Amino acid sequence: MNDQRLRLDLADLADEVTPVDLRDRALRTSRRIGIQRAVATSAAALVLLGAATGTAFAIMPNRGADPLPATTPSITASPSPSASPSPSVSTSPSVAPPASSTSSEPATDATFGRLFYGPFSLGGGDTAHLYSWTPGGTPARRLQLPAGPARLNALVSPDGRKVAWVEDNGSLWTAALDGSGKRKLHDLVDNMCWSPTWSPDSRQLTVRLGAEDGGYDRAGLLNVSSGAFTEVKGFQGCHPLWAADGTVAFADGGDGTVVVTDRTGTGRRTIPGLDVKGSRYHCNDVTSLSPDGRRIALFRIDRNGESGDAARDLLVNAVLDTRTGKQVTLPLGGRELRQVYFQADGSMVVRVRSGDRYTLLLVDEDGKKVAEKAEPSTLKNMQIIGTAD
Repeated sequence: MNDQRLRLDLADLADEVTPVDLRDRALRTSRRIGIQRAVATSAAALVLLGAATGTAFAIMPNRGADPLPATTPSITASPSPSASPSPSVSTSPSVAPPASSTSSEPATDATFGRLFYGPFSLGGGDTAHLYSWTPGGTPARRLQLPAGPARLNALVSPDGRKVAWVEDNGSLWTAALDGSGKRKLHDLVDNMCWSPTWSPDSRQLTVRLGAEDGGYDRAGLLNVSSGAFTEVKGFQGCHPLWAADGTVAFADGGDGTVVVTDRTGTGRRTIPGLDVKGSRYHCNDVTSLSPDGRRIALFRIDRNGESGDAARDLLVNAVLDTRTGKQVTLPLGGRELRQVYFQADGSMVVRVRSGDRYTLLLVDEDGKKVAEKAEPSTLKNMQIIGTAD
């Protein structure tokens, strides 16, 4: 009786207990242990990585991070889930650049634009062709002009579409680069001291007009489309230059100073160091003005040397800061400086000579050489008369 009763009670108890799969429990326990070990390993790796990074920064020289080159993508490190958020840090790839790499130099978008050439001297015939050339390409022959204007006053518009020139009889003409659309704009225009200069928008020309009884006494702006002339009282000097911001510069033409003003002729000031009291130099020829009017390319003459004449001369032996008169250093590589033209982005096309070979340097706004191109021998006896994008 008692044995029977005991067996029945044990059976009832077995029905109330949930079966346990010991194999499944063992597998779950194994997975938890594996995850815990993986987390522990990752945490240890992060700690070691942080320690190594800290050590690397500790032994580096104390300097700012070098800017990345334009072709190098930035890599942003994400914060660790277990750490407090920190700012994203840009870093260069772990592979060190070669010793000759220029990755520490700022990237630049400066490129050579189109260059326009005219004859350097008056010899060689009664007429002369203008040429255009983009470094890396082939020079192209453009319209034919009388030799005098081609050498002394012809200028290409900033947009590279038209040429303006004044012939010996004082007639002012414009035409397309291929010679088409030739049109006379005005008579009695100064063709020596006051070369016609294009405004930055290629819509006006800065000219000086004469009278029937002789002399040139009115300077101002001539509208290329309508031919209308507007006198500007403050335009005094020779060989005016325009900057994109409206700054205008002149060689004085008399005392060797160079003056800077605005398009209305106001705010007139002189560039320090050019034929003022105690200065070493004077200047009668200016060539190019930077887009912001803060630098000018010109030809300085020692005040004890020759003064030159009123005719246009596009040779350059210095680039100056127009506010301080301080000379800008150029990367000439020991070669002779011949010409400098500012481009629309502020970069400079620098023409240098070594022996009988001419080379063009592309120099950015910071004075660093970006590129160098040998000039074709066919342009050796010519001079640059302008640039365009």
